Amino acid sequence: MLTVGRVAKQAGLSPKAVRLYEANGLIDPAERTAAGYRSYPEKALPELHFIRQAQALGLSLKEIKRILDLQRQGAQPCDLVTSLLDEHLAEIDRRIKDLQTLRETLKSARDRADQAADRGEPGVICHIIEATPAETA
Repeated sequence: MLTVGRVAKQAGLSPKAVRLYEANGLIDPAERTAAGYRSYPEKALPELHFIRQAQALGLSLKEIKRILDLQRQGAQPCDLVTSLLDEHLAEIDRRIKDLQTLRETLKSARDRADQAADRGEPGVICHIIEATPAETA
């Protein structure tokens, strides 16, 4: 049996993270010593390593819990993992597209500002912002 500090250190986590995972049902509740300290079995380490790796891939604790719940029910969760990773990849692609659009807007605003300055056109406050078309959401 391992204390929360030892299990956290061996898993490369903070004790607070281990307690959070326990509170959210990602790992089984720890047994308590007579003094009330948490005591984890060695089998908690592979789960904690898995949680850490899944988070490194960008999966949320809710998503990780779904994966672990499937595995605990005896099912193979790889299809779910693939689906979740595909969703995350699609979201990243959307973000990249949005950032590229924002970059183009900023570059255009900067170019218009240079042109306005070259013509000696003052803005009421700042011609960079005033000359940029507002996007509607």
